[in-house]
Amino acid sequence: MDQALEFSVVVPVHNEAGNVATLIGEIAKALDGRAFEMVFVDDASTDDTRAQLVELKTQYPMLRVLGHRKNAGQSRAIRSGILAAKAPVIGTLDGDGQNDPADLPDLYRQLTRRDAPEGLKMVMGRRAKRKDTAWKRFGSRFANNIRKRMLKDDCDDSGCGIKVMQRAAYIQLPYFDHMHRYMPALMRAEGFGVEYRDVNHRERGAGRSNYTNFGRLNDAFSDLRGVTWLIRRRRNPGGADEI
Repeated sequence: MDQALEFSVVVPVHNEAGNVATLIGEIAKALDGRAFEMVFVDDASTDDTRAQLVELKTQYPMLRVLGHRKNAGQSRAIRSGILAAKAPVIGTLDGDGQNDPADLPDLYRQLTRRDAPEGLKMVMGRRAKRKDTAWKRFGSRFANNIRKRMLKDDCDDSGCGIKVMQRAAYIQLPYFDHMHRYMPALMRAEGFGVEYRDVNHRERGAGRSNYTNFGRLNDAFSDLRGVTWLIRRRRNPGGADEI
């Protein structure tokens, strides 16, 4: 059964007890008929998120639950889930319910289509109509404009959590905290192709955001310097052939 899986959906969660049941049901509905699994990674929640996930496993046999022993952040939770995933193609979603699982099939089809450009390894969502506060949208636009200018990654919405990618490509990328916001630049630096697709965006169902504008911007400036250095120091051999 594991070898027949075609799609693993990885969802990092932290204190999302009010959202996980609905989100799991939506993923199951969106991917009904496919050979898929859901890998939810609880990043040391302090509410009953983990207990709810364990209980939901009886209702959804394709659900797997990983639990961090200590809080390690969203990027580490995504990495834990992808490393544990069993399918060759990975989808990711934020755990707050704002990404719409109904977009996953279209992203999957775009990545795996027969006429896809050679080297295409990721299709990333682009939130056409964001359902966030004006202040949060301003902070994202500000950070995106600076990042796009510095990294030249052609990405208008690096904070969008819904993506579909080849697992083998992801595990070649360097890991660091907050790397999930720099995936297009990191993929391209490795020589992989990236495409974008407009996706739905919804209001948060319950709870509150784990990020603030000031905290995100403070991290962004530090991360940008590090990512710029990483990209400049990478050397791409264009592939390797066994002789």
